[in-house]
Amino acid sequence: MASSFVKTLEWKGGLDGHLSLIDQTLLPTRLQTIDCKDVESIWEAIKVLRVRGAPAIGIAAAYGVCVGLQELDLTACSEQDLLERLNEVSAYLAQSRPTAVNLFWALDRMTTKANSLLAKQLTTTQIAQTLLQEAQAIHDEDRIMCRAIGSYGAELLEQGMGVITHCNAGGLATSEYGTALSLFFTAHEQGKELTIYVDETRPLLQGARLTAWELLRSNINTVLICDNMAAQVMHEGKVQAVVTGADRIAANGDAANKIGTYGLAVLARHHNIPFYIAAPSNTFDLTLESGDDIPIEVRADEEITCGFGRQTGPDGVATYNPAFDVTPAELITAIVTEKGIIQPVNQSQISELLLA
Repeated sequence: MASSFVKTLEWKGGLDGHLSLIDQTLLPTRLQTIDCKDVESIWEAIKVLRVRGAPAIGIAAAYGVCVGLQELDLTACSEQDLLERLNEVSAYLAQSRPTAVNLFWALDRMTTKANSLLAKQLTTTQIAQTLLQEAQAIHDEDRIMCRAIGSYGAELLEQGMGVITHCNAGGLATSEYGTALSLFFTAHEQGKELTIYVDETRPLLQGARLTAWELLRSNINTVLICDNMAAQVMHEGKVQAVVTGADRIAANGDAANKIGTYGLAVLARHHNIPFYIAAPSNTFDLTLESGDDIPIEVRADEEITCGFGRQTGPDGVATYNPAFDVTPAELITAIVTEKGIIQPVNQSQISELLLA
C-alpha cells in the first residue's frame, strides 16, 4: 500500500540541506517537486498553497526554521545571534497563514527546543544540528500519528459503506497516510470495500485535484461530486458517513476546516448520518474556549472570480472568500485522534483523552 504514496515533503542533505516539496498547485496533471533553499520560498509555498494541510504546513515551517538559520555563519555567531535569527524566522513564517494551528505549534516547538539548548554549553553549530533533528522528529512523529488515526478510525467504517469527504486530508496534507484519508487507506488494507464521494471543494478544488488523485492511486473506489451535490447524494442513501480533517479544534470541540465543512455537518445531521473529524492531537488549541475564537483566513477575490486563470465573475463584482468555516461540536459525532476516539465531543472528553 505504501508504494502508492509520494513524499509530500522531504529534507535533502545535512545541516546545509534544503526542503523539497510537491508543488500541489500543479496537481493532478503534473507531479513536480520544488526545492526551497531559503525561508522566503517556504513562506511563499505555504501562502500560495504549494504545500497545504495543517500537519504539512507545520512540518514545512519547522524545516523553514532550519533553512532560515543557514544565513548565519555558525562558526562565528553567538548563541544570542542564533536565537535572534530563529525568532525573526519564526515570526516571518507565522504570518503566512493564520488558521492552521500546527504552523504555530511547530514554530513554538522549535523555539522552545532552541531555548532549552542554551544552557548546555553547545556550539551554535551543534544547536542548529539539534534543531534540524527536532524538525525531522516532527516529521517522523506525524507519520506515526497518521497511522494511529487510521487504525482507530477504520473501525468506524464498515464493508460496503459510502463516505463523503471534503477538501484534502491525505498524504498530501501530512507526511504520508493523512488524517481523514488515513481511515480509508487503513480500511482498504483491511479488505473493506468503500466508495468515497469526494467533494470538489470550491474554489481551489482540493478535493477534485488532490483527494481524488490520491484515492485513485491506491485503487479505492472514488466518485467525484460538486460541493452542491452532497445533499442529494445523502438523500439518495449513497453515503453512511462523512469524514473530514481539521485545521484547528477549540477546547470545546468546535472545529475549523476547509470552507464547506460546516454545511456538510448540517446536512449529515438532517439525514441522520454520522459526521467524523480525524485530526492529530496537535491540531487542538486548548487555549481557545470555542470556535468563535478561531481566526478565519480570508483569501484573494481572484480565487473566486478568476479561478485557475479563467474569468468566471464580472469585473468589479464584490466577493467574500473565507478559506475556512467552523463546525460546532454538537454536530460532530466523534473526533478520531492518534490517542483514540473522542465521543461525545465536549470539553471534558477532550481533556480526558489529550491530557491523560
